[in-house]
Amino acid sequence: MVGAFEQALLALMIFVIMLGMGASLTPRDFYLALRRPYGLAIGVISQYGFMPFIGFLLATLLTVPETIAIGILIMACMPGGTTSNIFTYFSKGNLALSVLMTVTSTVTGVIMIPLVLLLYATALDLNIPRENIIITLVLLLVPVGIGMVLRKINANVGAVTEFFGSALALFFIAFLMVSWIPRNWQFLLETSGATYLAAIGLGAVGITIGYGFARALKLHPRNARTVGLETGIQNGPLAVAIIVFTFEGTEAQAVMAVPVLYSLFIIIVASIVTMIFRRANTAAEQKMPDSLL
Repeated sequence: MVGAFEQALLALMIFVIMLGMGASLTPRDFYLALRRPYGLAIGVISQYGFMPFIGFLLATLLTVPETIAIGILIMACMPGGTTSNIFTYFSKGNLALSVLMTVTSTVTGVIMIPLVLLLYATALDLNIPRENIIITLVLLLVPVGIGMVLRKINANVGAVTEFFGSALALFFIAFLMVSWIPRNWQFLLETSGATYLAAIGLGAVGITIGYGFARALKLHPRNARTVGLETGIQNGPLAVAIIVFTFEGTEAQAVMAVPVLYSLFIIIVASIVTMIFRRANTAAEQKMPDSLL
């Protein structure tokens, strides 16, 4: 379980991560996004069309307890995480598009996350307290706004804030490894293989489908790689935060299993995918015309 100190530390980390995301934005980014509704549509469809459906299928096809199924759905309904921006950079993808998709899915998540959770939780006859989730999501928009203001006031401060926000997203994984996992080791040993399969499969299948979707739309390979990574790499810290502030006791521990395992394994999955993408980054590809989409 997560203690009071860890809850406070987690809340602080989420605040800084979202602050960094906001610091990466300017009003011009929103203007450019609105000029490219096609790109916004791809981001929304990838995050809130494919991923929740993948989560629904995993929760339906795998034999898992109700609490694990809830964890799968919550993780699948999360927006893109800032970690995807880092892997997009190393995959030689389109970093501008990556940031645009992350921000779009985060902002629209205030509406889309409760909607898709309601849809799939009802289909699986699961009870998820959506009111707490909505409140948490609304509050998370505050640091995004503060980050944008910092960027507007001082570009250097904004750049530093953006860097720390992205770095803290990776630090979150280390935090889980040294804090949550050792104290819940027995719980993880007793966790079924189906739970591990769901945690790993969610990211791997998401990246694959997102990439295939982008290629089917005939996007430039750089953009296709970006869409794939953005689709499969969800905001794990946000999922854990929502669970911590929504559920209690042993129920929270069980629901948290998939998001925690996902956050750990997605680094491995994304690293393997990044190596594959880099090998595919041929000279011929670089000669192809490129754009934001």
